[in-house]
Amino acid sequence: MASDKPAPEAPSPFSAYAFGEAERTWEEWNPTEESLRPVRGKHRVAKQRGLARSSTVLGVGVIAAVGAGGMATAQSKPPVSISLPDSIADNLPDAKSLPGVGSLMTEEAEAAPAAASTPLTSAGITTAEAEQGATDAGEALRARILQQAEQQQASADAEAKAAAEKAAAEKAAAEAKKQQDEAEAEAAAKKKAEEEAAKKKAEAERLAKLAASFSLPTASYSISSTYGQSGALWSSGRHTGLDFAGTAGSPLKAVHSGTITSAGWANAYGYRTVLQLDDGTEIWYAHQSSIEVSVGQKVTTGQTIGRMGDTGNVTGVHLHMEVRTAGGSAMDPMAWLNSKGLRV
Repeated sequence: MASDKPAPEAPSPFSAYAFGEAERTWEEWNPTEESLRPVRGKHRVAKQRGLARSSTVLGVGVIAAVGAGGMATAQSKPPVSISLPDSIADNLPDAKSLPGVGSLMTEEAEAAPAAASTPLTSAGITTAEAEQGATDAGEALRARILQQAEQQQASADAEAKAAAEKAAAEKAAAEAKKQQDEAEAEAAAKKKAEEEAAKKKAEAERLAKLAASFSLPTASYSISSTYGQSGALWSSGRHTGLDFAGTAGSPLKAVHSGTITSAGWANAYGYRTVLQLDDGTEIWYAHQSSIEVSVGQKVTTGQTIGRMGDTGNVTGVHLHMEVRTAGGSAMDPMAWLNSKGLRV
């Protein structure tokens, strides 16, 4: 509380000591506004209002803090009483009359009972958690964290499972495609093989049928010279036919049906017979010992047209056979006979 005892004052420069007067005894002096003369001039002293203003602000702050529902106090500590000097407390204005403070105190006063009635340990509990029986905010927060961790783990597991299933599906699809491609390739290869086999079979049948209408020029023989051989034995420098060596007088047969276009002596060829086929191809039989057909005669496959001999430019008994196109160009007799299904 305030005291009525005045504070000691410093001696005035205008005291008795300044004028050499003897020391006098001073009595307690309580000046009043009427007993004080106004100070004029430059030595006017300003009124001391700082204490009143700061006291007013302090009081308003204290009232606002207390009226706001104990915002500056903790639940575990008892409230602290605040007292002010009577001289200050009597002069403080009513906090509710201050602009902006009264409404604040009214709103906080209305909310204060609810805030004060709620313990700090349950301040962070949601309505759903409260309905589930949660009473401790820390435990509720821990439960939420664990729940979030479980949800994140479940989400990660679901993503990993989905990725694994996707990878497995892609692998299975790739394996299935690989098997399908292999099956298609195998089927294609099998089909191609079957087509080749069918083609060969058809060709064999064709050649067999063709061979029935064609015949080798002699039955008993050995090949002594082939087409295209080079040497001094031939006037052109190379062999233009195929030589069948055999026994003198062996029968020579028509390789196919056709017409005799030449039969007689032909110098180096000796006795020669020319058989023209229906497509214009000519078959020459040279070095015969005898001729048994005449020009213009029609012959059939396998019919005897002469005998094997050694007439003309020869070194032994043999048949010199040539195959020429309709234009007169020579070709390989062995290849031609093979093309007709005959194996020499």
